[in-house]
Amino acid sequence: MELLRKKVIDEGIVLSNQVLKVDSFLNHQMDPVLMKEVGKEFTRRFADQEVTRVLTIESSGIAPGIMTALELNVPLIFARKQKSLTLKQDIYVEKVFSFTKQESNEITVSKKFMKPTDRVLIIDDFLANGEAAFGLARIVEQAGATVVGIGIVIEKSFQPGRQLLLEAGYRVESLVRIAALDNGTVNFVEE
Repeated sequence: MELLRKKVIDEGIVLSNQVLKVDSFLNHQMDPVLMKEVGKEFTRRFADQEVTRVLTIESSGIAPGIMTALELNVPLIFARKQKSLTLKQDIYVEKVFSFTKQESNEITVSKKFMKPTDRVLIIDDFLANGEAAFGLARIVEQAGATVVGIGIVIEKSFQPGRQLLLEAGYRVESLVRIAALDNGTVNFVEE
């Protein structure tokens, strides 16, 4: 996706050979025009999957998730990381480790929003080790629903997440794939 690739080049900041900062357009300040195009692209890629729900994790997955759900005309569910007084029972719960934050969170989704008949598209901002995607997929499976695919805005292909998800049988579609973060430069996977 050329627009996203350009944003990564122009505004992404390489903090180390493991971390890319994209807070000017994706996970702090958000570019709504870019998010709209992200939603259109995920919709194009998963058009044949009869998606009934989009599932993401708070908070950085919400923007690409909502735009994808809007394009697909289906609801968006976001797994909560924060405990809620109103969400204590009849929930699916999974533990997820965040590579960027170096912490574990319990994520929760209300059982009333996901049924065994659902065909769920998982959307997330980054893919590193696959922890968030696997956690979301386990929630879908707890519900007896079907994961039809995993859409990732930015994939760090030099980390094992993509391979692990593919080996587990999931379809993974990443809009931008990064081969390496070297000497302050983003090197993309050429496809």
